[in-house]
Amino acid sequence: MTSEHPPASPPPASPAATSSVPAVPAVPAVSAAASASSQGNPAPTHRFIVLEGPIGVGKTTLAGRLAETLGAELVLEQADTNPFLERFYRNPRAGALAAQLYFLFQRTQQLSALQQHDMFAPMRIADYLIDKDRLFARTTLDDEEYRLYEQVYARLVIEAPKPDLVIYLQAPVDVLLGRIGRRAIPYEQFIDRRYLERLNDAYARFFHEYEASPLLIVNAAAIDPVGSEADFAELLAAIQRMRRGRLYYNPLRHGAL
Repeated sequence: MTSEHPPASPPPASPAATSSVPAVPAVPAVSAAASASSQGNPAPTHRFIVLEGPIGVGKTTLAGRLAETLGAELVLEQADTNPFLERFYRNPRAGALAAQLYFLFQRTQQLSALQQHDMFAPMRIADYLIDKDRLFARTTLDDEEYRLYEQVYARLVIEAPKPDLVIYLQAPVDVLLGRIGRRAIPYEQFIDRRYLERLNDAYARFFHEYEASPLLIVNAAAIDPVGSEADFAELLAAIQRMRRGRLYYNPLRHGAL
């Protein structure tokens, strides 16, 4: 489960699959628009950039700075509206399924709205891929819960726009725990180390095989692209150079944050 926020052939769906999950409030397709002046901004080389990575790696903060710099619309996950998230962090076995289904409905609604307006779309930057939903589900749910989740997933019509660049931010668990502690979101303080280790491993496996879009893999423990102008400028240049394939961005001159 994620506050920034998991593949199998789905069986036939059960009509009662979603009966215990409340309706998801309407989510704006664009949660924060960055209206930077076109003068002085780098010319956009991508129309839809997605940042991904485990909890605490810095996706949302970096997405915000990129959107401001590039004059892009910012598409953010709405984790704070999930009424089951704190319950999950306090007691993962009791809260996992409800929290994961809520995120699935929320993300599907938000990204489908983007797809419907795609022909008129400006540049957009998001802090999640729809693929993360199954990644988290497989990490947090037991086998019976995951089968139910897959039934629900199979019934949904998910029309998410395809990113033309994905930025995967990596960091060791110690770095993630430190950042989670410093940002002091109350319900995140229940996150334990073993959960982050499983999540980090799941992300590494997923992106090892990922080929759907160009992929920039960033050692996010070694840079501070929000607090350091030099770090941000170097990373932005790497982003703008990306056209195809995958690139590992690992500025070894920096120490861990």
